[in-house]
Amino acid sequence: MSINAFSALSDGTRREIVRLVAKRGALSSTDISQNFQMSAPAISQHLKILREAKVLTMKKDAQRRIYSVDNTGMNEIQTWLSETMDLWNNRLDRLEKYLNKIKTSKHGKK
Repeated sequence: MSINAFSALSDGTRREIVRLVAKRGALSSTDISQNFQMSAPAISQHLKILREAKVLTMKKDAQRRIYSVDNTGMNEIQTWLSETMDLWNNRLDRLEKYLNKIKTSKHGKK
């Protein structure tokens, strides 16, 4: 089963993990775990989901696993946000034109 970035980030803990890594840069799984009140295996499961969704990337450094932000999953989110913002901006622009047209036609009738 493939998970996308949105599904991965639907969980508050995973959003906080991503925020932590984005803010501090590459962190080991131990460093990440120390910021949460849950077991290391629970954090590992969250990290696995974030990795599978390509929101975080992991590299091994001897016995440590180092996590950093993966642009693949983040680009998926950015693309969706841009498309959605464009859609709403276009709708609002059309609404503004319509309201201006109504306003102009009311002023012209007086």
